[in-house]
Amino acid sequence: MTGTATHVSKTLVPGTVLTCADNSGAKTVMIINKVGKGGGGRRGKLAASGLGDIITGSVKSGSPDYIKKKVQALIIRQKRPIRRPNGMRIIFEDNACILVKEGNLPIGTEVKGPMAREIVEMYIKMAGIASRVV
Repeated sequence: MTGTATHVSKTLVPGTVLTCADNSGAKTVMIINKVGKGGGGRRGKLAASGLGDIITGSVKSGSPDYIKKKVQALIIRQKRPIRRPNGMRIIFEDNACILVKEGNLPIGTEVKGPMAREIVEMYIKMAGIASRVV
């Protein structure tokens, strides 16, 4: 994984419900915590996450195989504006994620809706399942 030059505001906190945008079987995922480096914020504050972060979540609705199970997911869209180096700002309609397994490989085989270009730059394997890259 490489860093991105884009400024991403971290606005998704534990308890936020995301739409699952892949065909893995999950419909909605609730954020439990952020995974990896920078997992927490200041002492006593919530661990906020944003576009391109991997989170631990709980599947709230969808296939019985996934419901009430802990999963790891990659955030591919967020409602909060994302500022790119050329001055453009990107805003999506919803907060969405896709389920990933070990090695940050996607579980599903296609993504419904657009995916941010920053995701494809950070995780090369996601380009193969993206329907649109914005």
